[in-house]
Amino acid sequence: MSSKIIEKALRGEFALIAELGVNFMDFTGRLGLTPVEAAKDMVKKAAQAGVHCVKFQAYKPESIVLRDTPVYWETSGGPLTQYESLKEIGNLAFDEFAEIARYCESTGIEFLVTPFCTQSTDYLDPYVQCYKTASADLTNHPLLSHIAKKKKPVIMSTGASSIEEIRGAVSVIRAYNSSPLVLMHCVLEYPATEDHANLRKITALRREFPELIIGYSDHVIPDEDYTVLKTAYALGAVLIEKHYTYDKTIPENDHEHAMDPDDAKKIIAQISRMENILGSAELIPMHCEAEARTHARRSIVSAVHIDKGSVITREMLDFKRPGTGISPALVDEVVGTTAVCNIPDDTVLTHDMLVSTNLII
Repeated sequence: MSSKIIEKALRGEFALIAELGVNFMDFTGRLGLTPVEAAKDMVKKAAQAGVHCVKFQAYKPESIVLRDTPVYWETSGGPLTQYESLKEIGNLAFDEFAEIARYCESTGIEFLVTPFCTQSTDYLDPYVQCYKTASADLTNHPLLSHIAKKKKPVIMSTGASSIEEIRGAVSVIRAYNSSPLVLMHCVLEYPATEDHANLRKITALRREFPELIIGYSDHVIPDEDYTVLKTAYALGAVLIEKHYTYDKTIPENDHEHAMDPDDAKKIIAQISRMENILGSAELIPMHCEAEARTHARRSIVSAVHIDKGSVITREMLDFKRPGTGISPALVDEVVGTTAVCNIPDDTVLTHDMLVSTNLII
């Protein structure tokens, strides 16, 4: 089974990824649900909102961080080390992720995971159509190469990275994997302020990696118009990832800068409208312009009465609407031809009125 969001991205179409991360864990006590039940409930409501994909994070604290490593996000008085924070939050067991993946399939929404170790990568491989890698692991070449060897599309976040580091990560993936590769512009700040969104990096990534798909992973608190997300899409980010919650007032984890189901519906609707407004990049006349193209453009017309047998000179010609005759662009080819009939003044010239071995119309 192929990845639907990657297929959409390859067609240049928008897809929205709801990053559940570990936000669902905060609703176990609030809603009286088990972690699996809370995750499934969030998946169901994301699917109902029209979200294209839900993303989880698969990790065990002891496999990714030393016990005394400080946190780099706001904690609201919580644990001061990443290990303590991750242990306190909790997460699903690997077999529970498999259950969630099967549930996603039943609801028609794509299941995506960010694995933080080779073990989770291997276990979840049967359940994912593509992989997502975290900004923090952009320089973790051993993990990237392990993921790349699965031969599936990869979505790679690039937060807090230099161009050299991004090129290096791309090279690692491409050494083992020719499947579609997505680079996600991301600012590794929780939450990020609007003035830190730095969306021109999307343009820079498109310029630097024209053969790759470019997306955006957003950590900015959304405004009512979703300005940051719509700007990112307009700049070429066809995949957009945003944290997902039921309650943006929860101070812990990634709730404050997340979208809720109502936001998701509005984001999809507004970007769908933008897709219609932006249209196609194909440089051809539009169907809606056909009548104007015919009646607003000009044709070569006779400026005077032209007798049969006369050689056409520039002085005999004028250019007027409609554009149903010979285009003014061909005036040099018309000059020097011979009239094969009498042509009244102010008449649109047509092919059959003229003869010339040089006239190509």
